Amino acid sequence: MTSSSSLSLSLPLVLLLALSVGAHVVDAGEQGLTRIHAYLHEILSGPNATTVAVAQSPLGGNATFGRLGVLDLEVRDGPDLGSSSIVGRYQGVFALADSVSPPGILTTVNVVFTAGEHGGSTLAILGRIGSFEDPFERAVVGGTGAFRMARGYCVTAAVANPTPESVVYEFDLFVKTDV
Repeated sequence: MTSSSSLSLSLPLVLLLALSVGAHVVDAGEQGLTRIHAYLHEILSGPNATTVAVAQSPLGGNATFGRLGVLDLEVRDGPDLGSSSIVGRYQGVFALADSVSPPGILTTVNVVFTAGEHGGSTLAILGRIGSFEDPFERAVVGGTGAFRMARGYCVTAAVANPTPESVVYEFDLFVKTDV
């Protein structure tokens, strides 16, 4: 996968989780959940980086505890850049908020749908990432537009490293709304 320093900056986090018409939207059954399946495309470094540390740890040196960053990832309907369509953006902030190693990462992310039936709607995701080696789960805590009063969860897992500087995440959202 990627180096641990790259992983500590990586928040795709978030992992998760994306959506829309091009993305596969299926009814998750009796629980009244809607499943949205998509892919996050993260670039870890270079002039087109989509994840950037904006404040280093006040502890100095190689300390990660207290590092802050921002991210703006493409949400696509497939894992391949050449044959998939952008359906939204995965935008948020992260903080390395655990003083042990590896550090836990607190994330707050908005999934902004720019295409398809949910275009103009958003979902808000909040939670902790402990490791990028295994799938991670976070809470869907709200939304706008088609997702007003949303609640649910998302599961994100790294599925590919097309280049040493990039990661593709599979993103599954399970969303319930009251509207």
